[in-house]
Amino acid sequence: MNEDSRFSTRHGFREVNEAEITVRYDAPHELRGVIVDLAYESGLRPKTLRTLVCRVLRKRSDSNNWSEYPNIDEENRQLIDSAEWYKVYDLIEAIAEQAHDAEKFENELNIYFIEEGIGWKLSNCELEARNPEVLEQTIRSATITLQGAGNQTARGELHEALVDLSRRPEADITGSIQHSMAALECVARDVAGDHKATLGELLKRHPDLIPPPLNQSIEKLWGFASEYGRHIREGREPEFSEAQLVVGVCAAAVTYLIGKKNV
Repeated sequence: MNEDSRFSTRHGFREVNEAEITVRYDAPHELRGVIVDLAYESGLRPKTLRTLVCRVLRKRSDSNNWSEYPNIDEENRQLIDSAEWYKVYDLIEAIAEQAHDAEKFENELNIYFIEEGIGWKLSNCELEARNPEVLEQTIRSATITLQGAGNQTARGELHEALVDLSRRPEADITGSIQHSMAALECVARDVAGDHKATLGELLKRHPDLIPPPLNQSIEKLWGFASEYGRHIREGREPEFSEAQLVVGVCAAAVTYLIGKKNV
């Protein structure tokens, strides 16, 4: 049955209820089964899917399995169930590239991620860390603003911050903090017309760059990034949520500074 023809969709009952993100470095058992189902719904046959599964997981297919149902289908599910969690996400990207209806696969999987509190999203065949909606909107706004203002270097730094949050099997948290602060520093230099100073120096030389007392918050954020992003000490590694906070604040500050420049 076509998804659009289902009762809940036809009558507007289907709603996406966002659950709190509780899964990021894991691939739950249920998700592994959903991947297979969505692959089939998106046009892949069990035999085609097995080829992908074996290639991504570096496994040899069972030559004794000839019939697609139930043999090859069951082989696919067993291989995926036994895979390392991060290889399951590698497989998702591979399926997205090969699916006949890639848009359906992406949309349905992203809905599942949202409803089940899984902290990833599929975009253009690549998985990215999914952040709380408010943070997503803040980053999206900053990216659009930087693009419009021609600040490609800062935009690139902000993008790298997101890439670092999305790395598997472990996020590069310190890298994310460094790149997001670099984006803010780059824009602050441009707005202040002071292209060699560090962000800390800019805040002292140009006290009106960000209005007080908010400038104190940015100055403390710079200090946090220096201690936890660049000069990290043993046993003082930052948390993923702290990196998210730094990225979000930097993105918001970038949007503010670009707007101030254009006034």
